[in-house]
Amino acid sequence: MSKRNFRLSKRSSQWLAFSLFRLVSFSIVGVLFVILGFIIVRGASAISWEFLTGMPKNGMTEGGIFPAIVGTLCLVAGSIVFAFPIGVLSGIYMNEYLKENWFKKTIRSMTNNLAGVPSIVFGLFGMALFVHSLDFGDSILAGSLTLGLMVLPIIIRTTEEALKSVDDSLRLASYALGATKLQTIRKVVLPIAYPNILTGLILSVSRVSGETAPILFTVAAYFLPRLPNSIFDQVMALPYHLYVLTTSGTNIEASRPMAYGTALVLIIIVLLVNLLANAVRKYFTNKLS
Repeated sequence: MSKRNFRLSKRSSQWLAFSLFRLVSFSIVGVLFVILGFIIVRGASAISWEFLTGMPKNGMTEGGIFPAIVGTLCLVAGSIVFAFPIGVLSGIYMNEYLKENWFKKTIRSMTNNLAGVPSIVFGLFGMALFVHSLDFGDSILAGSLTLGLMVLPIIIRTTEEALKSVDDSLRLASYALGATKLQTIRKVVLPIAYPNILTGLILSVSRVSGETAPILFTVAAYFLPRLPNSIFDQVMALPYHLYVLTTSGTNIEASRPMAYGTALVLIIIVLLVNLLANAVRKYFTNKLS
């Protein structure tokens, strides 16, 4: 084969590969827009001020979803307050203090396996430990701790990977100036890695806000037209509310517009929280540059 034919063949293979990757990417984005468009078209008609701020009525076929919105935000906030500090500290210990040996490999393997455990298993564990053994009952506290355990492996792994991305020369330079290991982590490593650590927070919020199985066993109420007064109260939540509207309602056809509206509100909440987290990450990134 001549050099010219070889170059043509190489360009053709490259063009074919890039076209395939482009087609797959556009297909994924297209599916996403189809799903969003379907939810928006079906759910936009149900969105109103009363729907967002009112209490559910008539077997949840009328009224609003305000208690479910508040309950979802409480569970997201509670789980992140529990999981994020522990996950970040665990990631710091894994990467900065623990030496590369069989013990570290075992912990990393167990963390990865824990991330793959089905959410319903976390729900059963949370019910056994927090609801019954610790006697928290069906409550915001029990649900938040269960959801926090579920996303803890994600935060640990993203924190560890973010710390690994920091160049070791920066650590050595800090040590050369007389800084201790703790001072180096606080003043040098964490500020650089923090924008990437927030990626774990974004992924955790996205997963927590849409989970149904864990809260089904630990906190979610079928019909509770009031707001919680303490962390030991039950709450309604958007994922479980959506599940009830589409499967267990007294009048499924009448509740279907509310179901699409609930799904749209849930998507909007997740989007807003992710945008907020991305804005914080961008702020810290710009602060470093």
